[in-house]
Amino acid sequence: MDFLQYLLLPFTKILPFLVVLTVVVFVHEMGHFLVARWCGVAVRTFSIGFGKEIWGFNDRQGTRWRLAWIPLGGYVKFMDDENAASVPTRESIDAMTPEQRAGSFHAKPVWKRAAVVAAGPIANFLLAILIFALWFSIFGVRSTEARIAEVMPDTPAARAGFQANDLIVGIDGASIKSFEDVQKIVSTHVGRPLAFAIDRAGAKLELVATPELREQTVGTQKMSTVVIGIRRSDTAASIPVYQPGPLESLGLGVEQTKFIITSTLGYLGDVIGGRQKADQLGGPARIGDIAAKVADKSVIDLVYLIGFISVSVGLINLFPIPLLDGGHLLFYAIEAVRRKPLSEGAQEIGFRIGFAVVVMLMIFATFNDLPVIRGWFTGG
Repeated sequence: MDFLQYLLLPFTKILPFLVVLTVVVFVHEMGHFLVARWCGVAVRTFSIGFGKEIWGFNDRQGTRWRLAWIPLGGYVKFMDDENAASVPTRESIDAMTPEQRAGSFHAKPVWKRAAVVAAGPIANFLLAILIFALWFSIFGVRSTEARIAEVMPDTPAARAGFQANDLIVGIDGASIKSFEDVQKIVSTHVGRPLAFAIDRAGAKLELVATPELREQTVGTQKMSTVVIGIRRSDTAASIPVYQPGPLESLGLGVEQTKFIITSTLGYLGDVIGGRQKADQLGGPARIGDIAAKVADKSVIDLVYLIGFISVSVGLINLFPIPLLDGGHLLFYAIEAVRRKPLSEGAQEIGFRIGFAVVVMLMIFATFNDLPVIRGWFTGG
């Protein structure tokens, strides 16, 4: 890599990542902001990024809209936010005037607080659904016939007796309409036997194959992929394009969002169960690398990636870890059952544990990102 490439590295690798992250974060925080305003909560700050302000302005309701120097997230700060738990001290509550209480987040009923917190992830899901729906509406649905072009040797498919030209019509009782349907099911069933309904020159067969994990090297990076060992036909005749209407496109957008959620949860379950490796858990560098490669291909594909990342950010924020939106919702659920909030001490302990968990996950993700970063400087 020459000197000019080193100089351009921040722009070619980091800029597409910042574009993706800024859009996703803005929509997430806008969800919090809009529902907070609707619930009568006074919003003090709407920030994209952390740290010192680069640029900002105050709106007519007193909210400071700001862009900050560290573009790795954002936040909406309410009038009475004093700590990570968004809970003011008892002394500050008692010192509030009636007008301040009216705009206080903490003084709102628990369902309103839960609505404000849940609005961020929900906004991410809605953004993804909209992006996917527009994608299907504009470009149509391109699907490949679930016909096998080649069976790879020494794979689950070869051992199960699959043959070239077999047509997969069902898996575990579910109807298969395309090769993409096969990929979706196989990718979420590593180590679990699947019953494939096969049409072989008009004859109906059932073959059982167990997807397995195979390690592949792409450039300098090693990736684990769930496979059964078949390749599809890529001839033009096997790839018809279907153009759905607006409502059907919206439904397909919902289905795509649902698939990303279920496959992500399935992958995490497989990691916990020891069926998959955790090497696919990446951080900013991996996302930036993917965004840069997608941006090199086309801006349109980068928009699709924004939808994918938006789903992931929304889902992660719903994990019941104190410090994340899901942790707040967990505390509100406990409050709704107990009819009173947890003590300040209990919440403080919870958020300290949550902070430790988040930091450990960030360190682990950064460790997984090291091969990606190394590849930037070695051309891999």
